[in-house]
Amino acid sequence: MAYFERQQASFIHEVQKQELEFVRQVQDSFARQQEQVARADLLASHENGNVDLTRLFANTLWERDFGPFVAKVAAIPVDHCRAIRDVAGPDGKMGAPKEKKACFAEVGARIRTFPEFAALDAKVFDTMRRSSVFKIKVFDARGITAYSSEHAQMGEDKAGNAGWLGASSGTPRSELTHRDKFSAFEGVVENRDLISSYLPVYPPGSNHVAGVFEVYSDVTPLLARIKSTSNTIAATARANQQRMEQSAAATLAQVDALSRRGLLSVGALLLVLFAALFMIVRRADGIIVQQQQAREQDHQQMAQSEKMASLGQMVAGVAHQLNTPLAFSRSNISMVMDAVRNYVLPLKVAHAFAQAVRKAEGEVVTVNVQGWRPQLELVEDSAGEIETLSHMLGDTLQGIDQMHELVENLRDFTRLDRAKTTQFDLNKGLHTVAYIARSAIPTRVQVVEEFGELPLVECNPSQLNQVFLNLINNAAQAIPGEGKVTVRSRMDRNRVRIDVTDTGTGIPHDVQPHIFDTYYTTKPAGEGTGLGLPIVKTIVEEHGGEVKFKTTPGVGTTFSVYLPVSLPERAGERAERAPESEPQPA
Repeated sequence: MAYFERQQASFIHEVQKQELEFVRQVQDSFARQQEQVARADLLASHENGNVDLTRLFANTLWERDFGPFVAKVAAIPVDHCRAIRDVAGPDGKMGAPKEKKACFAEVGARIRTFPEFAALDAKVFDTMRRSSVFKIKVFDARGITAYSSEHAQMGEDKAGNAGWLGASSGTPRSELTHRDKFSAFEGVVENRDLISSYLPVYPPGSNHVAGVFEVYSDVTPLLARIKSTSNTIAATARANQQRMEQSAAATLAQVDALSRRGLLSVGALLLVLFAALFMIVRRADGIIVQQQQAREQDHQQMAQSEKMASLGQMVAGVAHQLNTPLAFSRSNISMVMDAVRNYVLPLKVAHAFAQAVRKAEGEVVTVNVQGWRPQLELVEDSAGEIETLSHMLGDTLQGIDQMHELVENLRDFTRLDRAKTTQFDLNKGLHTVAYIARSAIPTRVQVVEEFGELPLVECNPSQLNQVFLNLINNAAQAIPGEGKVTVRSRMDRNRVRIDVTDTGTGIPHDVQPHIFDTYYTTKPAGEGTGLGLPIVKTIVEEHGGEVKFKTTPGVGTTFSVYLPVSLPERAGERAERAPESEPQPA
């Protein structure tokens, strides 16, 4: 008893532990997502602001100041600098050698000697001072840094930079970075979070990119606020976690206390011990039964939903097969009824003649036809009509036989009148399924039956009917035009093997690993449930069998079902089997 109580307490503790871990993960994920979304929103909003700033620069400074300056820089030749090849560094990455950097530095020094540089630089510093913008760069159409608020960077080649390439094609590019030290308008700053944006410059009234601005904005306070909010959320989550842990500990303590009191009570009275043991066993058994019932119910619901989907596909075909003999049988019977009315008068005449014969005493009967002549003249020879009515009634019986055959096959298919598990003629079941399937699949697809000699198989016929109906329907749906579905049966060593082969398009390589996954379907929304093949696999495995397939794109597919003759729980220990032969390609 003490052991069971400890096990129960351990189980409760483990469940609580898993629940707390799950809540912690959810809260951590929420905090991370909140911070990521906030950072993305910050990046987007500052990029929009930098775009507006660039438009302001273009409107106020470009045409008169930056435009002519950048055009003058663009006249400086740089091809001789770019011709210097990059070299591999210690880490294996390619980089510019000292000669190349010195060459571009000379270009920058030459730019700074322009007479208009000092005035332009002063105007930029005066415009941007005391703003959140830390640095501004302007690139010409070649990617050369025509201007930088950090003068040492002027003349640098950024033609290979992804941000410059995007902006030069008209698409702004931004990223969030952290700098330990950074040269800003206000001097060197430290430990700052920055957003750098590469932005296309359009001169007033033009749609042509004349240059690229690179703007560095300080977002350190905003990121600090985002981080503070994330920390607050994390702290709240930790506090909630601690309260949940304390509640769980209190609950566990209560469970332990209850267990101890139960043990003391059981130790005092043997009858209470027996009752407690009985209740614990009953409770455990109830949980197991409930879990088993839940699993069976889920499986049955999945199987039933798929079966209803298959039956729904058959309704139209079955209705057509029933309506055709019903229609001509109803028509024939209606015509027969109309014809029977024509025999009322002859029957009356025959009845009157019979009465006269019964009343006559001799062998000669005298009939006075004076009053009956008008009616007798209406009686015609109807021998040919009787033969026609006989043929019509024969056709009606044939239609009734067709309906009876369909009803019998439907009854055999559902197996509602059979035991759940029985000795079953699998060939007969396959014939019934093929008959039913023909009513649901297009007439352009031929269903061929090639059955070998099989022993009776111990199984659930209704479930296997569903397996083979699913396979035949899937095979027919894989054929886009005219084609053939072949159903074969034979013995493969000590097991029954059923092959369903189609001449369809085959299964694509990327789909093959997922065909037995629940709810996976390649059909359009509303047409496929994704339950057919998973249910096939489940039912076959519950019968101790297995499902294999072999497919050739553009040729077809074969699904092979292997079944033991006896169910596993009744067949006892099964001997190791030799590997079965693989299904042949369609």
